[in-house]
Amino acid sequence: MTTPSVLVCLAPGTEEMEAVTVIDIMVRAGFNVTTASAEENGELTLTCSRGVKLMADVPLVKVADEEFDCIVLPGGVEGATHLGESALVVEMIRQQQCDQKWVAAICAAPALVLEKNGLYPEAHKTCHPAFIDHIAEDKKNTRRVFTEHDHKLITSQGPGTALEFAVEIVYMLAGKEKAKEVVDPMVAIPSLHYDKKFA
Repeated sequence: MTTPSVLVCLAPGTEEMEAVTVIDIMVRAGFNVTTASAEENGELTLTCSRGVKLMADVPLVKVADEEFDCIVLPGGVEGATHLGESALVVEMIRQQQCDQKWVAAICAAPALVLEKNGLYPEAHKTCHPAFIDHIAEDKKNTRRVFTEHDHKLITSQGPGTALEFAVEIVYMLAGKEKAKEVVDPMVAIPSLHYDKKFA
């Protein structure tokens, strides 16, 4: 099996816990991870929602034509707003959808990126409780992490669900054994239900 490739989109105001948790778990899984700045001027050093600075690998435009098994959209109101207003981000998500590859969005991103741009209108989604009303009534889901297999879309609620969200990405891209291999040494809390999913 080829090594899965994951793109994590970053922007000023990105929720750092969500971004770093996903990046860390992808690395632990042995995936090829690229972090890309959606800042229009190509700035790689970005100040996140709580003031933590993250450095992206590349400007997003440099990897716009590359193929990724999953594109991840972290939240943070400012960060998700920025991603949702980026024509390049939106075009890459549309292409990902067209290619039937995975997209994963957490916190405010399902509302401020996907819903705002009419992406995945038929898919059920969860998001941060403060933004759940952005999602159509008949498409809302309130689970901590929700996977739409038919649409290859994973959505999640916020910083506190970031670990589950990241492990779900591993599970979808590389299967149960790989996810279990990542989770076991981390001493994840049993209430996260990994023990049931990977038993």
